[in-house]
Amino acid sequence: MTVNFRSIFDVTYSEWLEGLGITEAEIPDAVILEGSWWREDRQKDRLSYLENVRELNFPDIFWGKWKNKKIIFCMAYGAARAVEISHIFSFLGCKLVIQIGTCGGLQSHLAPGDIILPDEISCEDGVSEHYLNDTKINANEEWITRSKELLTKRGCNVYVGKHVTFSSLFAETVEMYKSWHSSGFLSVEMETAATLAAAKKFGVEGLSIIVVWDELTAGRRFLDPLNKTELENLHKSNQDVYEVALELCLEVS
Repeated sequence: MTVNFRSIFDVTYSEWLEGLGITEAEIPDAVILEGSWWREDRQKDRLSYLENVRELNFPDIFWGKWKNKKIIFCMAYGAARAVEISHIFSFLGCKLVIQIGTCGGLQSHLAPGDIILPDEISCEDGVSEHYLNDTKINANEEWITRSKELLTKRGCNVYVGKHVTFSSLFAETVEMYKSWHSSGFLSVEMETAATLAAAKKFGVEGLSIIVVWDELTAGRRFLDPLNKTELENLHKSNQDVYEVALELCLEVS
């Protein structure tokens, strides 16, 4: 019997449209991906901002409209899931991919609710390497600048700097934290590098806007309770980040 393997990279434009159940006219202007455990509540909140929402043929991928822009929103936890969504819609020709979610802070000046705009991302996620010939990737500078402007207007604490995407929250070690800290990385999470790598592969601009949750330099993890002020800051920043992501979508041309 003849063996005839076929890669996902071989899937055609028309096959993706048919599989998703969208027309060419419905290809999104922008994609927003969010990495979070709290999928049900967060997804309900995010979709409430959009109009004409429908779930596509592939589960948990939602199409909707934000004012005059077509948006894809998906809760995508971890690089393996995030890269799928970024790959599909970047290949189809969306104009912007935005990763949002939470992260661990690797420098002592960072507190829960602070917002990180990664400009240089170290790819330690195990997925990005299949899209890049490099161990790092840069987010789009113009979108970083615009994001900082919008977030600062909302009174957010915003930091731009180096970030690392790692493959597994539970596999992170103290030795890794020390190394990343001494190397000047601001933060760590599990999606950004893969999301941006797939977008770059297909010539699409991308950025990440992530909120500090874990205060790693103080030995605090997601299991450690936050006080009332920290919880309020975290909630406000998570809302601000999503709303700013939507504002950015309006500026896509």
